[in-house]
Amino acid sequence: MLRYTLKRLLSLAISLIVASLLIFSIIEVAPGDVASFMMGMNAQPDTVAALRAELGLDQTKVARYFSWIGGMVTGDFGTSYTYRAPVAQMVADRLWVSLPLAVYALLLSILIAFPAGIFAAARRGRAADVTVMGATQLGVAIPGFWFAMMLVLLFAIRLRWFPAGGFPGWDESIWLSLKALTLPAIALSLPQAAILTRVMRSSLLDMLGEDFMRTARAKGLSARQALWRHGIRNALIPVLTIIGMQFAVLLTGAIIIEQVFYLPGLGRLIFQAITQRDLIVVESVVMLLVFTVIMLNFVIDLAYAAIDPRLRLRT
Repeated sequence: MLRYTLKRLLSLAISLIVASLLIFSIIEVAPGDVASFMMGMNAQPDTVAALRAELGLDQTKVARYFSWIGGMVTGDFGTSYTYRAPVAQMVADRLWVSLPLAVYALLLSILIAFPAGIFAAARRGRAADVTVMGATQLGVAIPGFWFAMMLVLLFAIRLRWFPAGGFPGWDESIWLSLKALTLPAIALSLPQAAILTRVMRSSLLDMLGEDFMRTARAKGLSARQALWRHGIRNALIPVLTIIGMQFAVLLTGAIIIEQVFYLPGLGRLIFQAITQRDLIVVESVVMLLVFTVIMLNFVIDLAYAAIDPRLRLRT
């Protein structure tokens, strides 16, 4: 297990280095000058040059890259060009919106997908199975932003059960904050629940054809008992991998949904930083999200190896 972990740690470090180089390079080649954008079209050249020096933009790209990475390692994400506030504090403030939203959406996805996947697998080839699979295809195909707007029209404007947008803050009211996150969480969870349902069904059907399931039936267990005692437990291994990946997707991919519901999360922060040419915010937030995704995959790999010893033996 130690050798397997060390190899995964090396892979993680290489992935982070490559990701940081790609993020910095892509953002640096973007057209436009931050200082000129901030000062306006009629700014004097010496004023623009002074601002570039103040922001550290007059340094070489190599020096700026190592300065940025060094700060990230020590927890200093830099200072926002636009708001002149620490990026780390801006991220922390918005993480209290994006992180609960991702967890909320993931829980809804699991609550929908597990029963639906098990129900479809237990009725393979029947009308119920076809209905569930058709619903999952629809869930994947529906655009998230359109579904979000339909939710607003029905539950916020017509029924007035939930707010149409905004976020009151956890200090203001936990209940009102949860209500504000409910419609965005439903909009985010729909496609993820559809994918997870299909994975759960497929994994469970694979387990039903295994020898140990036939042995369980031969020992006198009913089809339902064999399904719940042996099939579901073994089918969860690949499903847990998908759940970990889905959490990363929910945390990093909520930009459009946060825009629709006007939520002050990380997605909205990235969108505002791009429009304002606040490159240090874009670089730091994207790198933080990439780090989160890679770390989640690392943890999933370790958990997967702990469950299935064959993975450790292959390394």
